[in-house]
Amino acid sequence: MQLRVYLTFDESTVREPLIWKLAREFDVVTNIRTAEVKDHMGLVGLEIDGEDAVVEAATKWLADQGVKVAPIEQDVIEG
Repeated sequence: MQLRVYLTFDESTVREPLIWKLAREFDVVTNIRTAEVKDHMGLVGLEIDGEDAVVEAATKWLADQGVKVAPIEQDVIEG
């Protein structure tokens, strides 16, 4: 499964290497598609690819770390 999500980091999580830890802890491939990171917040568009159960566990882990995880809505027609 490939899942596209927006990750929102707050002041307490923005300096943590959580995407790196995610790739180390779970058997997933991550691809940062877009990012805007500042001192007090960050927004990252991330693709997570792997087995369904592993991707679900990985996104739950991110949420448990304090990161807001929201699915990216995909267009019905992708060019």
